[in-house]
Formats: sequence, C-alpha cells, structure tokens
Amino acid sequence: MPNHPRICVFCGSADGADPVYAQTAKELGQRIAAAGMGLVYGGATVGLMGVLADAVIAGGAEVIGVMPDVLMDREIAHRSVTHFHVVKTMHERKALMYDRADAFIALPGGYGTLDEFIEIVTWAQLKLHQKPCILINTNGYYDGLLAFLDHAMSQGFLKPENRKLIQVAEDSVSALGIAQSQWKAPGTKPLHDEKLDELIGR
Repeated sequence: MPNHPRICVFCGSADGADPVYAQTAKELGQRIAAAGMGLVYGGATVGLMGVLADAVIAGGAEVIGVMPDVLMDREIAHRSVTHFHVVKTMHERKALMYDRADAFIALPGGYGTLDEFIEIVTWAQLKLHQKPCILINTNGYYDGLLAFLDHAMSQGFLKPENRKLIQVAEDSVSALGIAQSQWKAPGTKPLHDEKLDELIGR
C-alpha cells in the first residue's frame, strides 16, 4: 500500500443537467489533492469523471485510471493520469479499483455508478472489507435511492446495520471527513484485506 490513502470515486461520464454536479466533482478532486490523497477512478476524460481527474492532477496528486479496452474509444481514456490500467472486462476494472482504494465515494451518475458503488457496499455487508462507503448527495440527487433503501429496510429485506453501511455526505468536505474518521476508529481492520484478495483472485 502507498504511504498516502487513496479514494476510489464512482461518478458519471456525463456532466449532468445542473452545473452543481461538475462543481462538486471539481471540489472533491481539489480536496483529495490538498489532503495528500490519491484518486482511483474509471479513467475517462469525459463528464464528471474528467472534471474530477483534472482537478486532482492540477493539485499534483496521484491519479490511477482503470478502463476496459472495449471502452477506450467510448469513454475517451485520460492520458495525463499517473497510472493508467487497461483491463479486459468490467469485472477486472472493478476488482482493480477496489484493490487500490482505501475508501469509496459516489458522486451522481447512472447505471454504471450505481453498479460499482452497490457492489462494494455488498462486499462490506458480506464482511469482506470495512472500508468506508460514502454517497455525496449533491442537490438531493440520491434522495430517491435513500428512500428506496429505507423502504427495503422497513419491508425486512435490508437489516438496519447494513443500511448504515452507506454513509451520506452533503459535500466533499464531509465525505472526506467521514473517511478519515473511520480510518482512525479503533477496532477497524487494516487497509489491506486478505478476504478481498480471495474474492478478486489475487
């Protein structure tokens, strides 16, 4: 593991209808760099992904991009990152991103963002890791998802302790604060998890 923590961020390959989404992505990137952290993300130059990566790069911090070869043209690979990994499948992409990160943050996005974020939360539910899983609920973007999760809990499909695995932040400051406080909490597992290694085939 590096001497500095890395934040894996899942977010859209579009800018979104409201400029506040891109502004939040930029602020998160700036704060990751200012805190001396690294970024792990999907490797694209477009949408919130590109805004985020550009902000971290501008701050002089490490950026790791991971992209399946099938998306190299569609998502437009970012060639200015510190390390760029081309993998064969989406499963490999997620496994490598998860392995390189110490916390996970989701900004607004679509199917891909939800797929990646919910999978890592599911792994936390299965006790394969104890890394923070945080949603930045910009402009109430995830209100509907959070309401669904509360409904699932009320209907007996989601245990209260597992509902708490998704921590919600209103902005980048509080999101990074949640991650940092959990890293310092007593009784948490080391940042490197052998069970996660087994799952992703390392």
